Amino acid sequence: MLDLLIAGYIACAGFVAAGLLGSFYQLLTNHPPRFTFPVESVVGTVVSIVVCMFAGPFIIMRNAIRGRRIENRPLGWLVASSTIAGMWSLCSGIVLMYFALGLTGHI
Repeated sequence: MLDLLIAGYIACAGFVAAGLLGSFYQLLTNHPPRFTFPVESVVGTVVSIVVCMFAGPFIIMRNAIRGRRIENRPLGWLVASSTIAGMWSLCSGIVLMYFALGLTGHI
């Protein structure tokens, strides 16, 4: 049971990080993050890939909720999107936790 609680905590941490990164990106660029990569410069492409890697759950959930509200997509679409975003949050949360533990020297 403890492992399940830890996994839930890590998934929540990953989703919070995705939301913070997505909101910060939107604050800097005045448009929401999306799964497109500008090819104007190498630095812009690399930054876009990193943003998509960690803000992916935020992008998926924003698009899923908008699709449900505006386009009247079926509820199953929202559930599937939530599942994908949850698993992605768990994966990125694990990376963030290892990074945080590595900074403190406890690995």
